[in-house]
Amino acid sequence: MENITVHDKKDAEKLLATVDCTAEGIAMMAEKAVFRVIKLHKIQTKAANILKQTMLSKGGDAAVSRHCADLSREYTDVILMGTLKQYRAAIPVLSAQPWGLKQIAADLNKFLAL
Repeated sequence: MENITVHDKKDAEKLLATVDCTAEGIAMMAEKAVFRVIKLHKIQTKAANILKQTMLSKGGDAAVSRHCADLSREYTDVILMGTLKQYRAAIPVLSAQPWGLKQIAADLNKFLAL
């Protein structure tokens, strides 16, 4: 057994090829093998709630302040957790949302080079 760090999609493609995975299989699975944790700063709590719901709906997650539940604070930091595939699925949903989420979606798309 070994623990393998996958830095990017190219790493994932190379790794999948080592087990004689087909080209089609590599194309389908490479983005599932790259996990990213991203911290966002000073996000409106309303937006943070939508970020969490969206990431959960795509199989990822988001850690937010406990104050998001009752909107008792205006802003929170957010820690997003997901695979490239999950981020790719979440970005179009976030692009259609208010409270700065369209810009966050664009920033994530650029940051993750999707």
